[in-house]
Amino acid sequence: MITTIDTSSRLDKEVYLLSNMQQSNRKNAPNQLLIEVFQDCIFNIKDHLSGTFLFLLTDEEGVLLAMDYSRNLEAIVSRSPIRLGMYFSENSCGVNAISEAIAKGCPVYLPPEDHESPFFHNWHCFSVPLNVGNATLGYLDVSTINADMKSELIAIAKLIPADMMISYQVQLANQAAGQLPKPLSERQLKVLELISQGLTGKAIASKLKIKECTVNHHKKIIFEKLGVQSSSEAVSVATRMFIL
Repeated sequence: MITTIDTSSRLDKEVYLLSNMQQSNRKNAPNQLLIEVFQDCIFNIKDHLSGTFLFLLTDEEGVLLAMDYSRNLEAIVSRSPIRLGMYFSENSCGVNAISEAIAKGCPVYLPPEDHESPFFHNWHCFSVPLNVGNATLGYLDVSTINADMKSELIAIAKLIPADMMISYQVQLANQAAGQLPKPLSERQLKVLELISQGLTGKAIASKLKIKECTVNHHKKIIFEKLGVQSSSEAVSVATRMFIL
């Protein structure tokens, strides 16, 4: 059973994460945000789990960015070859759940007997790609040495990525909004939305019951705020910033 942590204190949480959560120094901005989202999601569910679990977060290439685990796994993990920055590719450590998820591009459950690494011969592992749109940001692996926890393992591994990606997109959108010199007005957002649907200036004017010159004025302001030169660029930037 996982030791209960008092989540009412932000300080307690930060101290706990520093002591029990390991992070890679591979900290570009997207990875750092992914690590923070991973930390929050795992911290919030650990006290509710009945089994013993190991959580691994890698980047899109399978490089270990962060990990967390039940307290009673500390000795096992410390004696293991798992270290931050290690590659979970098949070439680096043999067939494993993460390498299979990378190869197949989908969630993969791997029983103990299918692992090539001796360390994982007792582990049931479920690895899931962390996707935003068509982009894969990394992989989440949830593992347990308790065969009776297989069903809970799979359920957890399917639920966490959804929560992580929702949180990731919300935080990314908040960051993006903060980077805009001025936020887009409600009318500008509507014009941008219609542009993204492929409507011409004339069609947008008709739909919004405004003059086409007014649409062109809105477009000019939108381009200035997003720092772009064309409608296609505006849609691309707005999509990346989760404005659309």
